[in-house]
Order: sequence, then structure tokens, then C-alpha cells
Amino acid sequence: MEKYILITGASSGLGKETALQLAKDGYNVFAGVRKQENKETLESLHKNITAVFLDVTSEESVNCAFQEISKLTNNLYAIVNNAGIAVGGPVEFLPVDVLKKQFDVNVFGAIRVVQKFFSFLDKNGSRIVNISSMASYGVFPFVSPYCASKRALDMFFNSLLVENKNENLKIISIKPGVVSTPIWNKSVDACEKTFENVTQDCRDKYEKELLFLAGNARKNTQKGLKAQDIAKLVSKVLSKKNPKLSYNIGKDSHFARLLSFLPQKVCNFLVKTGLKKRIG
Repeated sequence: MEKYILITGASSGLGKETALQLAKDGYNVFAGVRKQENKETLESLHKNITAVFLDVTSEESVNCAFQEISKLTNNLYAIVNNAGIAVGGPVEFLPVDVLKKQFDVNVFGAIRVVQKFFSFLDKNGSRIVNISSMASYGVFPFVSPYCASKRALDMFFNSLLVENKNENLKIISIKPGVVSTPIWNKSVDACEKTFENVTQDCRDKYEKELLFLAGNARKNTQKGLKAQDIAKLVSKVLSKKNPKLSYNIGKDSHFARLLSFLPQKVCNFLVKTGLKKRIG
């Protein structure tokens, strides 16, 4: 039996690699993109990939994608919520509109897609895979919007797992450590644009920290896990009869998980001390 999978945010990086990996593994993949050039590129990679225009922040776009997919099938084996952005900055000065955008993509976007396609999920055994992050453990300063959005993503979908009437539905959270993808450069660019017009008070307080974190984030595009590593884990999770609810991948992700078990006061002290030492 043919198995269809919908993956969001497949234009580049992790989403693109996951779409290709799943197509190679024999799945029929609907890959969400926002640009014609990305659609053409993805569909040229493998015959099992059908790119669909999908902006998870737009209800109209999600509805259009639903109509396109429903022409080919009304049965999905899995939805992979991969679309995401990373917003950073000090909470004291972070514009609320920027926070809203973070949640609209990472949280509400995933909910919007799943609610629309929920009736397509196979009652005999289907999956929702969320690409969360080690940031969901909430121990990373100056990227609190990203951390909070990933924690919220996990919480909402764990509630869905408990509430829903489809006893065969599996919902899995994958929490990678640092992954070498374009999201870091995009995140720093967005952060720098946001703070172009900040007050001098903000610069005086946080400039040293923000410069350090921006440089470190740009280095992440060249280090850490490869996108293919995560793609292979997604494929493995989809093929397992009884997958775990949560998977950590990368030493830093396992460390963040362990750190989260400490009392909050101790955790805060360690993170703050570590940041001070690294900045010098």
C-alpha cells in the first residue's frame, strides 16, 4: 500500500533533506514550499516528491494545499511538522510582534496544518512527527522565543495525543542539538534587522552578549549535526512499530535534557556562569 507523507518547510535545510530521504525510502512525499524555484528543485530530486505551495502562517495557503493534496489522496500516513524559524534577543527589548511571528510559525503553524489534515490521518496507524529542539528544555539565554515556542509545540501535541480518539495515532517529538542548516544565518539576520533601531540603553546593556551569540550562531551553519542525520532519524521513527514519544539526537541535546532535571535555580546559575566565561 502506498504511504503518503506531508512535510512542512521543505524548501531547504532539514526539511529538504528529510523530504528526499523519505522519497528514497519509498514514501510519496508532499513537500511544503513557498517559492516556484523551490518547487521545481525539489521535484527534480526524486519522482516520489510532489511539492505543494504551503505557508503554515496562512489559513488560505493551508486550505489551498489541502485542496491540492485531496486531488491525489485523502489518506496520510504521517505529517512532519518541520517549518520553523528562530528568533533571538533580550526579553527586555524584544518587540512583541517578533514574538508573535515566532509562535505563528513554530506553534500555530503546526497546529493549523494538523487541524486541517487530521481527518486524513489513517485510523489504522498514522504518525505526527514534530521537529522540536533541545531548546525546548529552556536553558538558552537570548533565544527565549525559540525555546518557548518549541516547549509549547511539545506541550500542545502531547495534549493532542492524550485527547484524540484515534488510539493508533503516534505523536513523536524529535529534539536535535545544533544542526548545520541555514536557519542560523537567517535567525541572526532577522535579529540584527530587528535591533537596527534599538535604544542606546539596549546596546549598552547587551551588545557584548549579542555580538558573541550572533558569531556563535553563524558558526553553527558549519558545525553540529548534519541535516541528513535528522532525516534518517525521522525515517526510522516512521518505520518503527512502537516509536518513543521523544528522541534526543546529538550530545548537546542529551546534555540539555540532563541539565533540565536540575533545580531551576541551579540550572540558571550554571547557564549564566557558562555564558560569562565564554564571553570573557
